[in-house]
Amino acid sequence: MFCLRTLREMKLLRYFNHENIISILDIQKPRNFESFTEVYLIQELMETDMHRVIRTQDLSDDHCQYFIYQTLRALKAMHSANVLHRDLKPSNLLLNANCDLKVCDFGLARSAASTDDNSGFMTEYVATRWYRAPEIMLTFKEYTKAIDVWSVGCILAEMLSGKPLFPGKDYHHQLTLILDILGTPTMEDYYGIKSRRAREYIRSLPFKKKIALKAIFPRTSDLALDLLEKLLAFNPVKRITVEEALRHPYLEPYHDPEDEPSADPIPEEFFDFDKDKDTLSKEQLKRTLNLLCRLLFLTVN
Repeated sequence: MFCLRTLREMKLLRYFNHENIISILDIQKPRNFESFTEVYLIQELMETDMHRVIRTQDLSDDHCQYFIYQTLRALKAMHSANVLHRDLKPSNLLLNANCDLKVCDFGLARSAASTDDNSGFMTEYVATRWYRAPEIMLTFKEYTKAIDVWSVGCILAEMLSGKPLFPGKDYHHQLTLILDILGTPTMEDYYGIKSRRAREYIRSLPFKKKIALKAIFPRTSDLALDLLEKLLAFNPVKRITVEEALRHPYLEPYHDPEDEPSADPIPEEFFDFDKDKDTLSKEQLKRTLNLLCRLLFLTVN
């Protein structure tokens, strides 16, 4: 499993060349295949991460704007390349002393175009629970780029309040916390849930009224709350896209369409090793990773 995660991480970090995505500066190449047990990636120095910052200080509205803008700027590149990060959370947003932000940890990333049942794409074990979109737990027909957008909404809420918005203890508690704030799904959203079992579970719950975000974040600006509400739409079809979020008035001080680059879609065969993961032996995966290390070593030196 860790071999697969490392393969994904290395391939994607070399694919993206983006100011807000961590890059590989160098690789400590194994001396030979027999002694190859670890891989060391040399990356730019980032002094801290968003999780530590949120825990140690209150963030100003300017900080929240700038950090979310950079996160969405990185996500635009990923989504334009048809890549889902699937594990966005504060600890995966690295920061330096200049407030530059870089997204890291692509070990769970997948192609948004993947339909292969063996790819592990349609799995509930996506994203740390507190930042997990409701459709992941309620098994909507398919997951989309909207799962990353939900995670960004959870991160923004945490920046604004200094604490997680949905700190669920388990699967059921997580859904309960989400519905406590968003309210019982509308009929349209209810029938957007394709799993009959999930619909029955939702129907078994008591009716809940939606809570206004202003009641939860009384000191937060209306523009910030408007963006937050759009990021946290229950129905992924109605959730704001990355491009729409970048154009939102809350981010107007930073939004520059000429400086928000997209990336070319990843080739279809990019994640081929994921399709064969159940048939590849540990030795074969190790050889693939060793070859990739050597190829990447040549490109960064």
